[in-house]
Amino acid sequence: MEATDIDLAANMRNGLRRLAKAVVVITTVRDGQRHAMAATAVSELSMDPPSLLICVNRSASLHPVLATGASFCVNILETGQMDVSRACSGARKGEARFELGTWKNSATGVPWLAGAQASFECECERIVDYGTHSIFIGLVVDATVHGDVNPLVYVDGGYVTIGEPVA
Repeated sequence: MEATDIDLAANMRNGLRRLAKAVVVITTVRDGQRHAMAATAVSELSMDPPSLLICVNRSASLHPVLATGASFCVNILETGQMDVSRACSGARKGEARFELGTWKNSATGVPWLAGAQASFECECERIVDYGTHSIFIGLVVDATVHGDVNPLVYVDGGYVTIGEPVA
């Protein structure tokens, strides 16, 4: 990398620390084995058709399963589920990531987190590779909403909660 590329990467990384995002856990299943990963690179895409996109690093353990076109679930965590986020982003692997929280299976076998702010089951519609990541576009086939709006948020390298409305 040239010096300007290094500066750009550092400034981008530093700038993105200011982008507050809801914490989600992405789940899927393959051959009866459940997989999970905490993430913030998730976004709504369209209401017609109802769709979400998730961005997953190709080095993530979840990536090879999603790359087969597997269905997945996006679970938006609530503030009391920080331990679930940590379990799905740390040293735990495989089934150990499901030891915290109450997990249920959809009709198609995709795991979803009971008590999450919202859970969106998606069928993989398209995969786009870009740089170090793949973008998975999911058609939402089921949605569950729970409790009051109180999402767990990640910003500047740590977890926060949302305060009072500004206006």
